[in-house]
Amino acid sequence: MSTVKEQSFEVLEMKREHYSLVINGQRMESESGETFTTYNPATGEPIATVSLASVEDAEKAVQAARNAFDHGKWKKFPINKRSRVLNKIAGIMRSRFNELVSLEIMDSGKSLSAAQGQVMQAIEDFEFYAGAIVGHRGTVNNVPGQFTNTAEKEPVGVCAQIIPWNYPLMMAAWKIAPAIASGCSVVVKPATLTPLTAIVLGEICIEAGVPEGVVNIVPGAGSSVGNYLVEHKKVDKVAFTGSTPIGKNIMEKASQTLKRVTLELGGKSPNIVFDDADVDAAVDGSLFGIFYNTGQSCEARSRLYVHEDIYDEFMEKFVEKTKKLTLGDPHDKGTHIGAIINQGQVDTIHSYVESAKEDGATIVSGGKPATVEGFEKGYWYEPTIITDVTHDMKAVKEEIFGPVVVVMKFKDEKEAIKMANDSEYGLGSAVWTQNHGRATRVSKAIQAGIVMVNCPFSAFPGTPFGGYKQSGFGRELCVETLDLYTETKSIISYFGNRPLNPFGV
Repeated sequence: MSTVKEQSFEVLEMKREHYSLVINGQRMESESGETFTTYNPATGEPIATVSLASVEDAEKAVQAARNAFDHGKWKKFPINKRSRVLNKIAGIMRSRFNELVSLEIMDSGKSLSAAQGQVMQAIEDFEFYAGAIVGHRGTVNNVPGQFTNTAEKEPVGVCAQIIPWNYPLMMAAWKIAPAIASGCSVVVKPATLTPLTAIVLGEICIEAGVPEGVVNIVPGAGSSVGNYLVEHKKVDKVAFTGSTPIGKNIMEKASQTLKRVTLELGGKSPNIVFDDADVDAAVDGSLFGIFYNTGQSCEARSRLYVHEDIYDEFMEKFVEKTKKLTLGDPHDKGTHIGAIINQGQVDTIHSYVESAKEDGATIVSGGKPATVEGFEKGYWYEPTIITDVTHDMKAVKEEIFGPVVVVMKFKDEKEAIKMANDSEYGLGSAVWTQNHGRATRVSKAIQAGIVMVNCPFSAFPGTPFGGYKQSGFGRELCVETLDLYTETKSIISYFGNRPLNPFGV
C-alpha cells in the first residue's frame, strides 16, 4: 500500500510571538519586512506580530501556486491519494484540537463553546471532502449513433480565497478543503484582524504532505493584496466571504479576466414563530439564532417575526432568557456571549441601535456597550432586543453584524412570508411550527438559500450553504462545491467501423 510522503516542515507551537507568511511550502517574511500586531478582542491586549503581506508577496504566492498547478504533481495525484492527505490534515488538527481552540478564542474573542464547534467543523470539512472527492468523477453517456461522450472533471486552476474575520478557521477550511481536494492550488488571504489560525492551517497542510506551492497564506490588506489577487491574470477563480458591497466590487474586478467567482455575502435573516409552535423551543432556538458567535454571523436570524396570538408569551420568555446570557471570559464554559471583534465594530453596532431609537423603536433589553469585570479593556456589547420597528428602518433593513435582534408581529402565514421576503438579502431563515404542511409551504415560499425548521443550526458538512439575491451565489460545504473548483470537459468518441464523412464528398 502506498503512503503519503510528508514534507520536511518544522512543527512549531501554535501560540508564539510571531507568525510568518506561508508561500511555496516555506515560512517567510514579507518583502517589505513590515509586520502588524493582532489583538485579543476580549482583553484588548496584543497576541503576536504577523508578517504583513504586500503586493510583491502576493505575486510570489500566485507564481508559487501557478507553478505548483502547471508543473507540480498535486493535480496528478490519484484521487485516493489526495483523499489520504486531506484525512491526514484532519488528523493533525484533531491531535492539536485544544491548541486550535485556544488560539481561535484569543484571536477572535469568541466563546469556548463557539470555538470548539467551529474547530470541530473545520476538521470535519477536510474529512468530508476526503470522501466526497472519491465519488466526484466524470460520467459516460451514450449519444445517438456510434458515439460515447465522456464528461471528465478537471481542477479549475489557481484559486484566490478571501476569508472573513468572524469565522477565521472554519471559513478557511470551507474554502481550502474543496479546492485542494479538486486538485487546485490556492492563495488564501485571511483577515488581518484574525490571521492566526488560517496561517497555522496552512502550516498543517504542508506538514500533512500537501506539496509546496499548493497552499499559500498571505495576510494583507484587502485594498492592496485582496484586489491584486482578484485582478491577477494567473488566478482562475475567486472565492470570497464578506460584505455585499465588497462582493460586488470583487465581481466587477473579476469580470475583467472572466474569473469564476463564488460569493457568500451579507444577510438579514428572518426567524418566523407561528402560533402553533412549541414556544419554549422557539425561544431557545431564536436565542441561539441571533446571539450565537456574538451575533457576528452572516446568517444570524436578526429579524424575528412572532404571531400576534403568542407574541406576549413569547416575548416575556425571550427577554427573560436574553437577560440571563453571560458575557465574560471566553475560555470559561459558562460564557454565552464572547467579545466584539474591535472598537470600530462596537461603534457600528451602537450606531444602528441609536438609529432605531431615533426612528421611534423601543429598546427592550440591552442597547449599549458592556463592561465585563476583569476584561474592561475588551470590546463588548449587550445582547439587544428592539421592538416597535418597521421595515423602512435602517436597523431592520441593513446587516448590523452584532448581538441585536429586531422583533415584529404578524397576523397570518401570508403576511409572515411577505415580511420575511421583504429584504435585499436571502441567506438564512428559520420557521417554527408544529404543522408539517405549513412548514413545507413556508419553507418553499421563503427566498433564502437556507431554511431551518424547528432548529437553529444552519451548517453541517454535506449541507449546501449559500444565499439568494444580494447574499451572493454559489454553494459551500457540500458535494456541489467541488463543481465550483472543477471544469467539466466533454470528450466525444466515435466507435463505429466505417469512417465518418459528414459532407459526403
